[in-house]
Amino acid sequence: MSIFIEGLLSGLLLACSLGPIFIALTQTSLEKGIKPGMTVGSGIWLSDILIVFLMYKFLHKIQSTIESPSFNFWMGLSGGIILIIFGAALLIKKPKLEYENIKIKKSDYFAFWLKGFLVNTVNPFTFIFWMGIISTYMIGRKVTDTQIMILLTTIIVVIILSDIFKVLLAHGLKKFLTPSHINTIANLSGIILIIFGLFLGYKTY
Repeated sequence: MSIFIEGLLSGLLLACSLGPIFIALTQTSLEKGIKPGMTVGSGIWLSDILIVFLMYKFLHKIQSTIESPSFNFWMGLSGGIILIIFGAALLIKKPKLEYENIKIKKSDYFAFWLKGFLVNTVNPFTFIFWMGIISTYMIGRKVTDTQIMILLTTIIVVIILSDIFKVLLAHGLKKFLTPSHINTIANLSGIILIIFGLFLGYKTY
């Protein structure tokens, strides 16, 4: 039960991240509608599942390396720098929401799916999050394979449900959600990521 609760909390933490994944979901839902938004979401979810699977297999193979102090130092330092850069980018580059009524062809849905898949896959925070979760529980706490599967499954389910909620909420709030609101959220997310990055870098020492 404790592993399930920890997975639930970790999933909620990731779900509250207001970076490019949030923008991709809400922007698509606002501009194109619910179905395209869900299609973007499906690309994100498949990306997460693949990254989790590959990361889990990879960390099993390099377990002895992960346990070395030098690995923890460079991983923590590089992770902190990436988070700071990512947070600064959110503060500098503002998202643009353009409301358009566009007829969507069936062939467009692959582009929506690919958008979600790529946005999540190229996002360094995605890899940092999953590597941190898997290495902490697999190496640091030495949980069983069953426990870590429960943990990871819970996190992914929470992410999927939260993304569905974001798409539906964005579509429902289309008339009220303005670019200034998104800018405020992006600024807040950037500040939080920078703080986490600084904290991660500090903990490295």
